Amino acid sequence: MKASSSFFFLLYLILQCYFHLSTPSSPPPLLLPLSHSLSNAHHSSPLHLLKSASHRSSARFRRHHHRHRQFPLPLSSGSDYLLSLSVGSSSVSLYLDTGSDLVWFPCKPFTCILCESKPTSPSPPASLSSSSAAVSCSSPSCSAAHSSSSSSDLCAISRCPLDSIETGDCASFPDSLSFKSFSVRNFTFGCAHTTLAEPIGVAGFGRGRLSVPAQLATYSPQLGNSFSYCLVPHSFDSERVRRPSPLILGRSVDEKEKRFGPTEEKTEFVYTQMLNNPKHPYFYSVALEGISVGKRKIPTPEILRRVDRIGGGGVVVDSGTTFTMLPAGLYNEVVSEFDSRVGGMNERAERVESGTGMGPCYYYNSTGSVPAIVLHFAGKGSSVALPRRNYFYEFMDGGEKRKVGCLMLMNGGDESELRGGPGATLGNYQQQGFEVVYDLSKRRVGFAKRECNSLWESLKHG
Repeated sequence: MKASSSFFFLLYLILQCYFHLSTPSSPPPLLLPLSHSLSNAHHSSPLHLLKSASHRSSARFRRHHHRHRQFPLPLSSGSDYLLSLSVGSSSVSLYLDTGSDLVWFPCKPFTCILCESKPTSPSPPASLSSSSAAVSCSSPSCSAAHSSSSSSDLCAISRCPLDSIETGDCASFPDSLSFKSFSVRNFTFGCAHTTLAEPIGVAGFGRGRLSVPAQLATYSPQLGNSFSYCLVPHSFDSERVRRPSPLILGRSVDEKEKRFGPTEEKTEFVYTQMLNNPKHPYFYSVALEGISVGKRKIPTPEILRRVDRIGGGGVVVDSGTTFTMLPAGLYNEVVSEFDSRVGGMNERAERVESGTGMGPCYYYNSTGSVPAIVLHFAGKGSSVALPRRNYFYEFMDGGEKRKVGCLMLMNGGDESELRGGPGATLGNYQQQGFEVVYDLSKRRVGFAKRECNSLWESLKHG
């Protein structure tokens, strides 16, 4: 394997399975806290945080279109929200990632290359227990994980012979995975001993066979067939993310029960159906039909309305990308309409744009008007109005000592560059302040505006 590879990977299988639940056949929803990486980070300027987040978002989006990408694992994570789990006797912190379907984390012995500038991982590398042991190369879990190329194939790295991999008889290697109130064995996960610039692992919540929801569904369909999260708004302010964002496993909303949380919250979910993606089956792809900027509705290109035979198109709902990425044509139309309403009254902050990768940015007069932005997903009544803070970030430019406001959407590139991958990504910054539910049994994604702080307190004490 080339030295530039992002990690060296061993696949582990936990041999037995059990739940510590009072009613294993029908457990109640499980509430888990998500923390934001900002809460563990050293103080950084808004300019630095914006530049870092925009770079990660762009790099992650481009990787989805790399022709030689061989398996659904982010090589340098763009995730922001952390989930803590126990593996055997070790606690691990993992990025919540709906854009991938594997679970992996650093294990001892562990080396992180080019991690000097990275914040220290919230948890040390895991120590696998004595129950860890190799399993047969014929493991179905290994078959689900390996790709067609042995150079970065998980089973090849696990030392399965190439002829076994080609015939489907590939390799895996076992411990209990614990979620707060119960433990699961026979849970497949990866153990990384070397990574490149990423000291934190990933909890894949995508649609693949090895994701957390899929593996939970094997033993408890109610827990695995739906989940939701509600991301506490932060605006890159570490003080705003001290409270956890709730992750709810087993979250289910039927037509008779569309309300959840504090009694004063009466917002119902709006749903849009998931699209099948033959190349990236782990993605939660949906169709976006238009974006309104103020009173003007801008229709989306065909690439965002469907997924083609080679896996191109659709919008991926991704907790692991910070900012929403749009194809260049649509992005430019949105920016043009936005600028026609904001730019005439405010000076462009070109220095901030060049320093952050975001734009347009303005030296902003707070008395000025910012147009509303609405996302029109496919389906009747499936439009989502974004709160202003989800698409227009206001902060003080320390150099100029002036207030700045930036549009928080990004250019994902020309449609010709997006062939074979998603047409757009709905990032977690635009998901703040919504409970986002992934209803796997009905194959739909739902959005409901929430006070996520209040929702956490209500669920925790309710």
